[in-house]
Amino acid sequence: MPDQSSDPSQQPTDRPTRSRAATEERSGARRDRERPPAPEPLPLPVVDNHCHLDIADGEWVGTSEAIARARDVNVTRIVQIGCDLPGARWAVEAAARYDELVAGVALHPNEAPRVDDLEAAMLAIEGLASAHAGVRAVGETGLDHFRTGEEGRAAQEESFRRHIDLAKRLDKTLVIHDRDAHDDVLRVIDEEGAPERWVMHCFSGDEAFARRCLDRGAHLSFAGTVTFKNAGPLRDALAVTPLDRVLVETDAPYLTPSPYRGRPNASYLVPLTVRAMAEVRGDDLEGLCHAIDTNTERAFGGPW
Repeated sequence: MPDQSSDPSQQPTDRPTRSRAATEERSGARRDRERPPAPEPLPLPVVDNHCHLDIADGEWVGTSEAIARARDVNVTRIVQIGCDLPGARWAVEAAARYDELVAGVALHPNEAPRVDDLEAAMLAIEGLASAHAGVRAVGETGLDHFRTGEEGRAAQEESFRRHIDLAKRLDKTLVIHDRDAHDDVLRVIDEEGAPERWVMHCFSGDEAFARRCLDRGAHLSFAGTVTFKNAGPLRDALAVTPLDRVLVETDAPYLTPSPYRGRPNASYLVPLTVRAMAEVRGDDLEGLCHAIDTNTERAFGGPW
């Protein structure tokens, strides 16, 4: 791990900004850290529209190698998401260095209540969002009622509103994190007005909530959770999502699709999720791949 006391903007993009263990609660349970084997390549290219290449899970895989492994299975482009100031700086640098990447920058909803000076932090995020043409998104922002209690929700909502305003002013795609906060997320979106392009990252709602988001113009992004046995309502939501609004993501290193749930996730595992999505939807695999690729470009402001 790099020295976390050093200037994060000077950390090279072939090193992580933190470990997975530093970003989640420690349950004490032992996890299998062995990386799953590569699946069969997809017939056409797709984009992983939400990934955290800067977060290490077990043995670190450098950025170049992670991109190459993904390319080998026809996952040819990745949206790298920064969730705090060090991660956002890392994402901007990565997008400038690698043609396969674009970036999103924001304060994660669970990060916002921890910030001492939200005004200063948002000014820094705005500067990063404007720093390079490869920064296509403001996010992930939003609301999280699972990890943030009542005492932090006012700050979280204020941060969300500021990120919405920033996305609209800079004409960036808004990427929304929503955990156990469906109604409040849409309430804030309705009060502030959605930007032209917005994505419900790692969509976690049911069919009814999917329709409410779609009615407001959202793209819905599905992660490895759609392969989980207990995810019937999520698969119902996927089934009603129009072909021109569906996206795929990893949220790596989290949310590894079945049958490797719990092991380190990475963009090269996207084919497992896409094949499961095609089965749920009854889509031709090539047609779904083409739609995902086209939709991602449209959702993130055009080709790169």
